Amino acid sequence: MAHFPKPAEGSWTAHYPDLSTADASYEDSISPEHYELERKAIFGKTWLNVGRVEQLPKVGSYFTKEIDAARSSVIIVRTADGIKAFHNVCRHRGNKLVWQDYPREETSGTARQFICKYHAWRYDLGGACTFVQQESEFFDLDKAKYSLADVRLDIWEGFIFINFDKDGTQSLADYLGPLAADLVGYPWGEMTSVFKYKSEIGANWKLFIDAFAEFYHAPVLHNRQATAEESRKLQQYGYEALYYKIDGPHSMVSSWGGMSPPKDPKMVKPIERELRTGLFGPWDKPFDITLPPGLNPARHKAWGVDSFVFFPNFMILVWEPGWYLTYHYWPTSVNSHTFEAALYFAPPKDALERLRQEMAAATFKEYGLQDANTLEATQTMLESRAVSEFPLNDQEILLRHLHQTARAFCAEFVKSTPGATPSPALV
Repeated sequence: MAHFPKPAEGSWTAHYPDLSTADASYEDSISPEHYELERKAIFGKTWLNVGRVEQLPKVGSYFTKEIDAARSSVIIVRTADGIKAFHNVCRHRGNKLVWQDYPREETSGTARQFICKYHAWRYDLGGACTFVQQESEFFDLDKAKYSLADVRLDIWEGFIFINFDKDGTQSLADYLGPLAADLVGYPWGEMTSVFKYKSEIGANWKLFIDAFAEFYHAPVLHNRQATAEESRKLQQYGYEALYYKIDGPHSMVSSWGGMSPPKDPKMVKPIERELRTGLFGPWDKPFDITLPPGLNPARHKAWGVDSFVFFPNFMILVWEPGWYLTYHYWPTSVNSHTFEAALYFAPPKDALERLRQEMAAATFKEYGLQDANTLEATQTMLESRAVSEFPLNDQEILLRHLHQTARAFCAEFVKSTPGATPSPALV
């Protein structure tokens, strides 16, 4: 494998002088006290992606989102005035407003109004309280005072974001910054053939982001994804990225590979050759795509995929063959989170194209769960505290950045919040 150019400083890590090259601590991934800080400082104050506009095709379309780290459930709904977000809480006695058979499970559908299952209070799509059961039994009740509690919402390129910080003033565009601005124009909305899966993972949310923020592990952990001969080559030469970029709390890595079709069909398994698809998606592009400036920043002919981390828990991977996928990591405790993945393709024109997409989705699910299994083992060993410092190489630069960023948000929260105390990870 060729060695790709590094910055003039000699390494990607040195290119960003705010990053250290010292051994890293993972106390921030095993400390319950630190997790409580993260809930408030990060998930209570930053912009969080909760879905896409295609999930809400008409007025009355809605879905709910459970965000345990913010101790909240949210209704996202399309109204006649656009898409809005509300806390999923009835204003009467605090019952969860929108749910089906199981209160803790997310749901979606179409409604003209929202009706509480407990006492039948009703709300229109804009959140206004429109009906109170036995209203005369209340004391001078003014329904206008009891609208649903709204949540800040904004949209970037069809991606829906919310923010629980009522006092926050930073816009979504400013928060996402130049890294996102340089992705404007990619045909996100034209890729509406979607495959989703989720899994409960017994590991800290940051550890799974770590796994997908570097490909250093891929030749080893995922060696059976390739043919035996190709796997030997990958392990022999290892991995280097084409390009890294850090922008505020966000980051990206640009990588080789994933080209369609492969240079030599013998590099992949027989079923992939037969169907012309696999881990990197269908080999044949759905249509011509002009890449926005933020993709393939190295302008390298071997470019295969760009992976973006939009802090705190949203990742977008854009693949050279003309599709993309998203990852979300929703914390549920210091050592557990819900992992969600969604693969987005252009609508298939026939059954063969559909089969190619299904094959890619099934292959990627296996790929992701290999990491999940490994990370549950990692979590248990970190919690042993038998070892407290770990070396990270230049291909793990985004791991350093993620943990440093998360700690910085927590430190700022402690500094600005009366009564807040530092966690062991900040001392």
